[in-house]
Amino acid sequence: MTEAPEFNVVLFALLLNFAWEILQAPLYAGMADTPHALVTRACLQATFGDVAIMLLAHGAVAAIAHSRRWIVAPRGWQLALFVSIGVSITAAIEWLATRGYWIAQWTYLATMPLVPGAGIGLAPLLQWVVLPLLTVWLVRRQLGRRP
Repeated sequence: MTEAPEFNVVLFALLLNFAWEILQAPLYAGMADTPHALVTRACLQATFGDVAIMLLAHGAVAAIAHSRRWIVAPRGWQLALFVSIGVSITAAIEWLATRGYWIAQWTYLATMPLVPGAGIGLAPLLQWVVLPLLTVWLVRRQLGRRP
């Protein structure tokens, strides 16, 4: 099981995204006044959503590349597609949630940098540029040593 690319994607996505969610929480309204346990729970829920997005992106690239192990030796287009799927889904969710059209609703504080013209937080979008690439790097290190 530990040799399955999906297992490793889940493992690293959980670890990386939970840390990111905790670190970006102060950029959202109400988080500073919310009890620690509730903030942790909200960040954990967001992390599970992030893991689902990461698995979806991995699966989409795997389907097009005809290989679940594309992540061990990714090509440029595979990395670009992997990242763009996550960025696209996140942009849509952020847009919907900040306008009250999503399952949950949230508001940014003035400290959240915004994408000009889109009104979407830069931190959650950067999450989907940085963490998928870091996940690929970690999975490659983990699985690349195995025959």
